[in-house]
Amino acid sequence: MKKSIKFIIIITIIIFIIKLFWSSQLSSPSSDKSARIFVVDKGEDFSKVVENLKKMGLIKSSWAFTLYGKQSGLANQVQAGTFRLSSSFSAQQTLKTLTEKPLDVWVTLLEGWRVEEMADVLSSKFKSQKSKFIAAAKEGYMFPDTYLFPIDVAEDQIAIRLKSTFDEKYSDDLKSKIKSLGLTEQQGVILASIVEREARSDKVRTEVASILLKRLKIGMGLNADATIQYALGYQEKEKSWWKRNLTQDDLKIPSPYNTYLYRGLPPGPICNPSLSSLKAVANADSNTPYLYYYHDPKGNSYYAKTLEEHNQNVASNP
Repeated sequence: MKKSIKFIIIITIIIFIIKLFWSSQLSSPSSDKSARIFVVDKGEDFSKVVENLKKMGLIKSSWAFTLYGKQSGLANQVQAGTFRLSSSFSAQQTLKTLTEKPLDVWVTLLEGWRVEEMADVLSSKFKSQKSKFIAAAKEGYMFPDTYLFPIDVAEDQIAIRLKSTFDEKYSDDLKSKIKSLGLTEQQGVILASIVEREARSDKVRTEVASILLKRLKIGMGLNADATIQYALGYQEKEKSWWKRNLTQDDLKIPSPYNTYLYRGLPPGPICNPSLSSLKAVANADSNTPYLYYYHDPKGNSYYAKTLEEHNQNVASNP
């Protein structure tokens, strides 16, 4: 009986020591209550977050914080964005803060989107009105990228940030190359926006840019489906701004963006192009032997010198 009592006492002491040690590992690493800004990158995994917290002295023990995060189920609830933390926070306080609404929010705006598509995503992330962003934005000049914005950012401030990023990317070197092709800076952006919607890989973008440039030079219609899609606007049935399958009637739409009806470039960009598409235009070669291109449903690209060859490519690769 005495042995069993001793055993229980020993176990109790051991459990008490373990709890005490565990509690000490989850306690605040410092009494300094000053706030520090901590950023969780978009897509960053929990182990990287823990590593960064430890480097900044915001947690006492990496393994204890990791274990607590996984046991509590909060590790998978950490938000991407900017947070205000203190080294005086306990592990519980720190993790709770990281799972709540951040001060700044990450948002990804994809290349090839028109401003209305950007407005849709922005309104879901921030307290922004679609109409206000669209009014402040300039099609073709809202650079697509991943941005970190304050949660209460204004629509015009978002537009200014996107435009300033575009101005940085659209370098003097690119502008100079585009001018050497006989295009103005604006025409370079318009052509890049068409290339963005007509091609996907860097190599294909350059090929398509060269073909479209050649068509411009010889006075041939661009005949770019993407410009028709832009002119048609939002498709309610498809819930998309870009109609998938164009009809013969679509090709007759009376719009200055219809490059089947009107020769030359449309009056403005049809989307917001990537740096890759701007570079494709800058490096385009109007001396390409091809006049036609076709992309099959699998994403393969085919080029032709004559309309007959082009039709054969289309018929052979439906």
